[in-house]
Amino acid sequence: MKIFTFFWNRVTAAVSTLLLLIVLIVLFMGYRLAGSGQSENQTRLNNKHDYLTQISQHDKTDRTAPNIVFILYDDMGYGDVGAGAENSLMIATPNINALAADGVVLTDFYSPAPVCTPSRAGYLTGRLAARAGLPNVVFPTGGAEKFLFNTMLTPKANVRLPAEEITLAELLSAAGYATGMVGKWHLGDRSPSLPNDMGFDSYFGALYSNDMQPFALYANRNIAAEAPVDQRFLTERYTQAATNFIQQHAEEPFFLYFAHNFPHAPLSTRPERSGTSRAGLYGDVLEEIDDSVGSIVAALERTGNLNNTLIIITSDNGPWFLGDAGDQRGRKGNTFEGGMRVPFIAHWPAGITPDRTEHAMAMGIDLLPTVLDLLQLPSPSDRILDGRSILSILTHGGPSPHDYLYYYDGETLFAVRDQHFKYRGPAGVLYGTDQAPIGVAIPKKEWLFDLAGDTRESYDTSNRNPKKLMQLRAAFEAKNREMAENKRGWK
Repeated sequence: MKIFTFFWNRVTAAVSTLLLLIVLIVLFMGYRLAGSGQSENQTRLNNKHDYLTQISQHDKTDRTAPNIVFILYDDMGYGDVGAGAENSLMIATPNINALAADGVVLTDFYSPAPVCTPSRAGYLTGRLAARAGLPNVVFPTGGAEKFLFNTMLTPKANVRLPAEEITLAELLSAAGYATGMVGKWHLGDRSPSLPNDMGFDSYFGALYSNDMQPFALYANRNIAAEAPVDQRFLTERYTQAATNFIQQHAEEPFFLYFAHNFPHAPLSTRPERSGTSRAGLYGDVLEEIDDSVGSIVAALERTGNLNNTLIIITSDNGPWFLGDAGDQRGRKGNTFEGGMRVPFIAHWPAGITPDRTEHAMAMGIDLLPTVLDLLQLPSPSDRILDGRSILSILTHGGPSPHDYLYYYDGETLFAVRDQHFKYRGPAGVLYGTDQAPIGVAIPKKEWLFDLAGDTRESYDTSNRNPKKLMQLRAAFEAKNREMAENKRGWK
């Protein structure tokens, strides 16, 4: 009898503990769910409306400003095309190479973030992702990933681009451009943050990465191809939509944002393309996208628009599991050079002195300020733009407009660089072995890298350059103070 009582007490204690744990989990989940959600800043929305109205009233009789085609790859490495691939024999990109030869290549160009959602927010708003209110990757509504990563782990974080942000498409639409987007959005899957809400007259593409479910294609707000889409023909469908847009708007100024889902995994290509590249399937995919670039150029030539169209080609971050990060440390997801330094090629026969390579540092947040400069339009007065115009660098060369560039992952600043050196603050550096299921972040002290001779970030030169260490540390700390005081950058 005593034995029975002993075991009964143990069982009831275990059950009580389990029930208490369940109650605590339910309360925690309820608290997280109650804290989640996103609302708009009405004052900033009103300011945005007033600013775009002001832009729409500017004189549009001068039609010498170029059309703009912005081609954004997903997870393409610095060493895959452009400056980092000059001596590569692995991937053939004759169409991109031809644009580079007749345009300008930037060797020190950076994505706004080392992962896709915040990087895209930076490209389109001219603001660091934390400023733009979208510093983390977002996931499809209703999915387990969204519940875990967005609702539970970051319940107060936004899950879509805030409607008060001003996008490049909204700016150009107000300036009289026809605006179209083809490809990957990944800035939220609900209004008021869909492509058609944020300045694009037309949209054809996927709202998320091609490894997220359900992966459907949308024509404006309606599903055009049900999930699961056959991704073997994705580049072909996107290219057709992009060339159709160019043809339809050939007689008016236009802005085309063409955001490929590739070479993000899973990789797919048309059957006849498979196995044709020396670099395997990854190379097949990039070579098919190079064909797509050729089709874009051909459409511009047919419509008489190539000479006065600014074409920009770059990537949202460094390569993931496959792809060439160039002679650099790191890959997608971290703030070492390989995670954020990306290819950049610009082509504009009417405005760019050709066959140049420029070494001035620049970042994706510079795109919107550059367009403002190009069109001679004012910046919004109620918010900070972190980017700077790089128009002079593109057209004829010159120094960087930045004293410093800042490397953010999420809302955390990890590094800052000037034209020569890079300071990495005290932080964990991920380490793991092939047999370990996960890596761990090993705490490390501050490091100072001499990027002029060490793009691999292999050597800490703090003891050799103490003054530079102090200077960049001070810039790092000042940026942290600034963001703590006014993260969204409102004036």
